[in-house]
Amino acid sequence: MNEFSEIENELKKLRPAQGSRQLFVRIEQRLVGPEISEHKIIRPNRFRVNWVAIGFGLAAAALFIVLAQISIRQLPDTPKQGDSIAQISSAPETRPVLTGPGGAISSSEFVPAGATQVVYNTRDEGLQFPGGSEQPLRRLRYQTHQTWQWRNPVTGASLRVSYPSDEIVLIPISGQ
Repeated sequence: MNEFSEIENELKKLRPAQGSRQLFVRIEQRLVGPEISEHKIIRPNRFRVNWVAIGFGLAAAALFIVLAQISIRQLPDTPKQGDSIAQISSAPETRPVLTGPGGAISSSEFVPAGATQVVYNTRDEGLQFPGGSEQPLRRLRYQTHQTWQWRNPVTGASLRVSYPSDEIVLIPISGQ
């Protein structure tokens, strides 16, 4: 410890040497010296046009317009302000909605009315090497929620059944 203390005390006593007069004269000449010519100044191209970005932007705008036109054409005609949407009739209309092989539908018969399937929580579980297989398989797991709906056109009653399921799919991977 003493050796370091002595060295530190000696270093504290040291002072930088004064620069020579010639050094100061040369520095002053460089600072005042010839002006820098314009061709040696590097300036960024501030207003350079990026044609690739403009091209992609225009392509995206054109695609948006085309898709908007397609979706507008597929919309059903919307009623105007003076048009009537529904009418009330004085006498109810009675006719069977669907007929079976024997004529009209009975009051206990249900007709499929709709089905939905919602897929959620999809996970990629990576590559699997099942026994006896020469190539790997990618294992995907996803959960679904299916809803089936039936309706009785005579009584207006409806039946809805929903159930969740957990499915695993194995996709072959080719090594090419």
